[in-house]
Amino acid sequence: MDYQSSRHRIPVAGGGELNLTRFQPERIHGLPILCWHGAIESGRIFHSRSGKGLAPWLARQGHDVMVIDQRGRGSASPRPARGVSFSQRAVILDEVTAALAACLGLSGQSRCHVMAHSWGGVLIAAHLARVPSSREHIASQVYFGTKRQVRVQNPSKWLYIDLIWKGLAPLARGLCGYLPARSLRWGSDDEYAASHADSVAWVRETPWRDAEDGFDYAAALAQGGLPPTLHLAGHRDQALGHPRDVARFVEECGPHRHALRVLGRENGQGRDYAHLDMLTHPGAVEDVYPQALAWCQAHQDDTVLDEENTEETAR
Repeated sequence: MDYQSSRHRIPVAGGGELNLTRFQPERIHGLPILCWHGAIESGRIFHSRSGKGLAPWLARQGHDVMVIDQRGRGSASPRPARGVSFSQRAVILDEVTAALAACLGLSGQSRCHVMAHSWGGVLIAAHLARVPSSREHIASQVYFGTKRQVRVQNPSKWLYIDLIWKGLAPLARGLCGYLPARSLRWGSDDEYAASHADSVAWVRETPWRDAEDGFDYAAALAQGGLPPTLHLAGHRDQALGHPRDVARFVEECGPHRHALRVLGRENGQGRDYAHLDMLTHPGAVEDVYPQALAWCQAHQDDTVLDEENTEETAR
C-alpha cells in the first residue's frame, strides 16, 4: 500500500516547535499512531531516509502514522545551546500535549495509539500521570525498551550509565551548556542541559518525583495506570533497557492491562535484540513490527478498556 509523507511544524507553549512527520496511506484503517523517540535521538529511530523503519511499515499496513521530533531534535527549534534549555517537565506538560492535539487534529480522530522508544516511554507515562484526561485519547501503547531506573549490574551498565550518562555527560554539559551527544558520538542528537540533568536524577535509584515541584508520578499512576501497554525488551540489551529494568518500570506504572515480552531467539524471534536494533534491524520487520501492530489492532475498541487488568510475560 502506498503512502504520502508530509512535514508539519507544531508550535509549543513556552516557545519553540515540534516537527511532525506524517506517513499517510491512500486508504486508512484504524486509529492513527503517534511515535515518540527517546533521549539523545530523534524521530529517525522510526524511519530512515530510504523509507525503511517502523513508521513507513505501519503506513504500508494502512495506518496514519505521525512521528515527532521533540524541540531541539532533527530540525525542530531551538537547538540546544548555552542558555537555551527546556526541562523534562516542559516536555511532559507542553510537548506531549501539543503532539497529541496535532495528531488528533490532523487525523480527525478522537483517539490514537502511541509507540515510544526508550526514554520516550518514560516521558509519555509521566504525561499521563500529570494529565490523566489524556488517557481517554490513547487507545493503546507500545513501549520499546522503556525503563526509568537502571538497577542491573554488569560491565555495560557501568560503562554507559555510570561512567558516561551519570559521569562524563554532566561534565560535557557543564562545559558546553548542553549535552553535545552528536559530536561525542554518544547519540544521534544533542540534549538540552535541563532535560539531561532531570533524566540523570530519574535514572538513579530514587522515587519517581518531579525535580521542579515534587509531583509523585508513581503515586499518580497507582490511582489509574496507563492505557493497555505492550512493553518490549531486548534479550541482548544489557543496560539501556535490560529486561529486568523494563519489568520494574511496568510495576512502577501502576495497574494497567499490559504484556511484557522479551525479544530473543528463545521466544521465537530470529535473533537476540538489543536496544536500538529492535527498531532498526531488517529482521525487526518480521520479528517485532507485527507484534506492535497486533497489540494496537487488539485494542481499537473502548470495550477493551473496561476489562480486568491482565499480565502476559515472556522472559
